[in-house]
Amino acid sequence: MSSEVSPAREISRSFTRTVIYVVLYVVAAAAVQYIFAELLPVFRVTIAEYSVYIQILLAVAFGYLIVTGIAGTLYWFMRVKYDHPTAAAVRNVVRIVGIGALAAAIAGGVAGGAAGVALGGFLGIVVGFASQQVLGQAIAGLFLLLARPFKIGDKVVIAGEDGVIEDVSTLYTVVVKADEVKVLIPNSAIIGGKIYLKPK
Repeated sequence: MSSEVSPAREISRSFTRTVIYVVLYVVAAAAVQYIFAELLPVFRVTIAEYSVYIQILLAVAFGYLIVTGIAGTLYWFMRVKYDHPTAAAVRNVVRIVGIGALAAAIAGGVAGGAAGVALGGFLGIVVGFASQQVLGQAIAGLFLLLARPFKIGDKVVIAGEDGVIEDVSTLYTVVVKADEVKVLIPNSAIIGGKIYLKPK
């Protein structure tokens, strides 16, 4: 019995899970709207103005699950051609961008109208600036994993550090120097700089 994970099976599972989250969100949002707008007024309970808070909680909870599901599906799509670090980098970038977009959309929806558009745009800018460095490093890591200018075990000089590549992750490249000191170099510092590949 093989214990190897099949990317095709995992793609199907992740996609199915994401679709289920979307359907559950639509059903839950419709149920909340019906209860607050139609059912409770029959019993002379008028708290319809509070339904927006329930809708926000639903949007946050299901939105996170949907973004995570989409990121997971893309991860397994990438695993068909690429190794785990590359696919994980794509997944992390999609998750960061998705959560930022979700926060901006919810903020815009709460305010409504032109004010909602302005608030959503402002919040999107704030989230963008706040995550600029992390997102920049994640995208740089993704480029490194796709372009592969060096691989684990190569002797290199990058960002002024001389050593052997131990790991290339989403945010950092780990170089082990001759004195066994590990240096975590931000990927954004490597992109655009000189890379010296030394003979083994």
